[in-house]
Amino acid sequence: MGEFVTVRDRPEVTLFLSSLGPDTGTPLLVVHGGPDWDHSYLRQPLDRLGRRVLMPDLRGCGRSTRGLGPGGYSFEAAAEDLVVLADRLELDRFDLLGFSAGGQIAQRVLLAVPDRVRRTVIASSTLWPVTDDDFGPWPERTALRAAEARVWAESDLCGPALVHEAAVAGAEANVRDPERLPSYLSLLERVTWSAEWLNRFVAGALDSPRPPEGPERLRALAAPLLFLHGREDMTFPASSAERAADYLPNARAVVLEGAGHMTHVDRPEAWLDALEAFLSEP
Repeated sequence: MGEFVTVRDRPEVTLFLSSLGPDTGTPLLVVHGGPDWDHSYLRQPLDRLGRRVLMPDLRGCGRSTRGLGPGGYSFEAAAEDLVVLADRLELDRFDLLGFSAGGQIAQRVLLAVPDRVRRTVIASSTLWPVTDDDFGPWPERTALRAAEARVWAESDLCGPALVHEAAVAGAEANVRDPERLPSYLSLLERVTWSAEWLNRFVAGALDSPRPPEGPERLRALAAPLLFLHGREDMTFPASSAERAADYLPNARAVVLEGAGHMTHVDRPEAWLDALEAFLSEP
């Protein structure tokens, strides 16, 4: 089921929102990554969670408003959209899950309305900036990540087709179970791609997805957090999840072996079990 929810008037910004599961328990608001992806690649296994799951497309993504111009795209604005969305849906209390870049946007949301967020899951993401040095010597990562880098540097495509091509080129780095790779590639064919954020990213004009002084502010907040990660994540190192759990009070890390950045694809049952266990706590 999907609907469009207007969160801004000038300029108008309308988010496309999918709702999954029964209307029971605390609703879970899900923030997808990318950007320039939509939320659909996260629908499975979340469609089996057994509670209300709210999955918006960020501004400029999927079926949400596009064409906002150079100044219309920032991670700060995307997080503010989600807070207004929660207002529009009358979510006085909700759980929060952010994946990849969405995990950093979710940190912004949590810090904006900490009294309304019950529990937060940061999946395949980070609290801190990440460089290649954080992964240590890892020749396989170097080789697999190079495939996507070549697309960005050399492809003749542009717009959404370029974003799609890069995602396909990065599939082997992001999904570590070869048996799950074909279904993941099929999943990518169903994503509604955009390239609204791309130009600002290439120009270096985007703000950081992470909130200013995020680690320090989250440490002072002491909210319940789960860092859910794959051991073989080649985008954000698993050590960042473990470091965050050590740094923040009332936080924990679950790192799944044999899983990459798309941990929910490599280990869907274990990923969902960890999520359910954390969200089921009072």
